[in-house]
Amino acid sequence: MNLETLLTDLAAESASLRSMVGTAGPDALLLSTPATGWTVAHQLAHLTWTDEMSTSAIASVVPSVEGPYDWDQVLTDAVAAPSSFVDDGAAALAAAEPTELITRWDSGRAALLAALRATPSDVRIPWYGPSMKATSMVTARIMETWAHGLDVAAALGVEPTRTDRIRHVCHIGVATRSFVYAGRGLPTPDEPVRVTLTAPSGATWSWGEEGAIHEISGAAWEFAQVAVRRLHPDDTSLVATPGPAREWLNIIQAFAGPPGADPKPRRS
Repeated sequence: MNLETLLTDLAAESASLRSMVGTAGPDALLLSTPATGWTVAHQLAHLTWTDEMSTSAIASVVPSVEGPYDWDQVLTDAVAAPSSFVDDGAAALAAAEPTELITRWDSGRAALLAALRATPSDVRIPWYGPSMKATSMVTARIMETWAHGLDVAAALGVEPTRTDRIRHVCHIGVATRSFVYAGRGLPTPDEPVRVTLTAPSGATWSWGEEGAIHEISGAAWEFAQVAVRRLHPDDTSLVATPGPAREWLNIIQAFAGPPGADPKPRRS
């Protein structure tokens, strides 16, 4: 998928969350979300922090882009506090006045979109892990915006709008299979797994080898929630064949970093 199409989807996903927050009003930023210890303000602060860090990373390799932070110093700070660096950044921003945080979130999103648009297709952007091209960074930002939007929606008691933009989330969930196993210190099974999902629009999306005996199938909306660790597979209608497919579905994780907390099944 080309960069401009991805940027359009990121802008739309961000606008959807922005509208949700704007409708609820500034006081809603104090509400608790499903993430332990995190309010709506923490969720928005984390997105803001990551947007600003992403722009700073781009600025380190694209001369026409100006970032809010020096990327070399950012990496130094991350090495000094690897387990708390990200959460500390979110906590610091969450302490701001609600209107100030929202204004900074708005400006950070706009700056990142402009920076990504200015990034040549052959340039690799440094990050805390492997470097990536602009298209990969945009896809990751869509995934994270949508995932944290689920938490905000839960806090506000509203139902997120279901769109086919979740294809990006599903794609990352599928593409990171080997990373998930490596993150848990496990070998990736050799057997291929076919993933076939039904989009909110009714379209069918598929990944993996046709005819594979191991398969995951069902609703893309549910698969995406499982992939961002917001929903337990047992609380979905997803079907996974026994063995590698079911094992992977139980540990799937679309976001980078160490294994996230395993969601608890709601069903008895």
